[in-house]
Amino acid sequence: MSSVMPQPEQDMILACTVSRDVQNFDLLIEDMESALGESWGDLGFAEALSFFNQPEAEAMEFIALAMDDADEDNMALMTEIITQAKKHDIKVILIAEDVTAAALHSLLRQGADEFVPYPLPEGELAQAIERIRTPDPAPVAASAGQGNTLDASAQKDGALIVVHGLAGGTGSTTMAVNLAWELASLSTTDKPSVCLLDLDLQYGSVSTFLDLPRREVVYEMLADTEALDEEIFGQALLTYEDKLSVLTAPADMLPLDLVSAEDIQRVLDIARNQFDYVIVDMPSTLVQWSETVLTSAHVYFAMLELDMRSAQNTLRFKRALQSEQLPIEKLRYVLNRAPKFTDINAKSRVKRMAESLDISIDLQMPDGGKPITQANDHGMPLSASAPKSPLRKEIVKLAASIHSLRDDTSAAA
Repeated sequence: MSSVMPQPEQDMILACTVSRDVQNFDLLIEDMESALGESWGDLGFAEALSFFNQPEAEAMEFIALAMDDADEDNMALMTEIITQAKKHDIKVILIAEDVTAAALHSLLRQGADEFVPYPLPEGELAQAIERIRTPDPAPVAASAGQGNTLDASAQKDGALIVVHGLAGGTGSTTMAVNLAWELASLSTTDKPSVCLLDLDLQYGSVSTFLDLPRREVVYEMLADTEALDEEIFGQALLTYEDKLSVLTAPADMLPLDLVSAEDIQRVLDIARNQFDYVIVDMPSTLVQWSETVLTSAHVYFAMLELDMRSAQNTLRFKRALQSEQLPIEKLRYVLNRAPKFTDINAKSRVKRMAESLDISIDLQMPDGGKPITQANDHGMPLSASAPKSPLRKEIVKLAASIHSLRDDTSAAA
């Protein structure tokens, strides 16, 4: 590592850290040495701008721009560093500690190629370096038929159906994926168009459950929704079995508040214009744009189980919505892994749980057992891997009921 400006007589400089004081980011020093040996340098903010014009910068692959909350007052300089780096065809990895989502959003929109939180997760910097060194696969994906061609004049006013797990492992993603698939498979003659949106930006697993790749284009779309149109949205979608359009979670784990309520509203609006049904798989965490989704939803399925954690989370969830005077009447509580009809004792427990929480449990989904986990691991909907599963049969009934209700509503209108 060179301690100040890289010198010509040293080994070729492939990268530089750029920071107010690199000693504040000791883990970054270790990871840079591990990844690049001595082929990297360290620059201050002002030094970086002058260095980009030096001959030594011609071999530079990337800079690691490291900042913390104290640097947010200097956003104009951060932006200029990114702009000048991109002008000289130098990639930018943004290393940020305690930086607001708004600042991150701004810098990523200016052209930063990768974002890695600090303290650095194990191996994350090496993975980011590998990604920026790998050619963008997007052109290949497009030629393989990924992405949808959407109609800019479409005004379908699609039904928005949301699935939200009130505790981990309550089956919300299984419900969202299979409900979307069954809706898309309802009819061979008059097939409704269905779009499945994975809005769990950190742990979303819709792509896993359908064996679909995660692509950078999803992050690019979310990072600049002001430019969102039918072409951009269509290119962010993947098609599963020529029936179901899917927006997967981004390739990288992103802060849930990286997108704003306005960003999410734009995505929902364009999806509803293009599709008859839009199914949303939500993160279990309540974020600033949760209100946007709830307000826009036609039906909001809240998934829970017959256990204490679900009961406590349901109570907190209800209180949070009521305190903000949000439309809790849209909630439809779904009990997953419900007891069998013959289990009288468990049935009475379900009744007591509903009464104590002052809710109505509208749907009770049976326990599908190991075949459900196997289907998800294999990236297949239940109709293909476990068609006789009692859970699949209930989801088929639910899909048919939703479609019938929509037909009745359309006919009345």
